[in-house]
Amino acid sequence: DISAYALENAIDEVKPQLQQGNATHLPYPDNSFDLVVSINTLHNLRLPEIELALREIERVGRGHKYILMDGYRTEQEKVNLLYWQLTCECFFTPEEWAWLFQHCGYTGDYGCIFFE
Repeated sequence: DISAYALENAIDEVKPQLQQGNATHLPYPDNSFDLVVSINTLHNLRLPEIELALREIERVGRGHKYILMDGYRTEQEKVNLLYWQLTCECFFTPEEWAWLFQHCGYTGDYGCIFFE
């Protein structure tokens, strides 16, 4: 997690497994993980940071990768997302996310959350 506050206030049972870090510069060696999961993180980054984060996910993952992000398919879903978002720097349609993933060399699976 990027937040020192979140780490300090985490459940005691999981604290030993937590580490502070940034999605654009993960503090792990290449091919460290069999599974890399990113849930609703990418929308908090600006576009150049998203590219760095995707490349980091690829770098540290030696197995499966899964990203869940916010997206919209219709103008109404976009409006709903705009009302919901507090920290979003960017969000895209599923087709735009797919283009970005391909552009950055991301090879894992992904899904979108929509605000219908």
